[in-house]
Amino acid sequence: MRPVTAEELFEKTYTAYGPALYRFCRMQMGNDADAEDILQEVFCKRLYRAPEFGTAEQERRWLFRVAVNQCRDELRRKHRTETALTKDLPAPAETDLGLWELMRTLPENQRTVIHLHYAEGWTVEEIAKILGTTVPAVKMRLKRGREALRREWGADR
Repeated sequence: MRPVTAEELFEKTYTAYGPALYRFCRMQMGNDADAEDILQEVFCKRLYRAPEFGTAEQERRWLFRVAVNQCRDELRRKHRTETALTKDLPAPAETDLGLWELMRTLPENQRTVIHLHYAEGWTVEEIAKILGTTVPAVKMRLKRGREALRREWGADR
């Protein structure tokens, strides 16, 4: 049996996980361009730096872990840059936001677990493994995120 080429590996991995990873990155970053950049980084890491995976579930978990970290790093970098550029500018006016857009206002840790749980269908245990945290911590983030969304969604109506 011949070895799998990098192109075949990319095609197989992208077909299996690309749409879900893109949705996750889009929700985290808030725009298509940043989500595409993050997705490109994730797949580059998959091709050139990933360990051997015993199962498809291990590969999926690893890809989402890399996506979470890439989004977090990019959001921090953007925040530092935007803070330096906009220190003296007034805050933009509040607008009527849809529920998914309202999620962007949640803290990153709450937004991440809510998206992974509701949009991607991951269990609390799986999310804990991806994020390298405990099940109770994931449950608390879900609870706080839902409460914040309920409060804000109700206030906007």
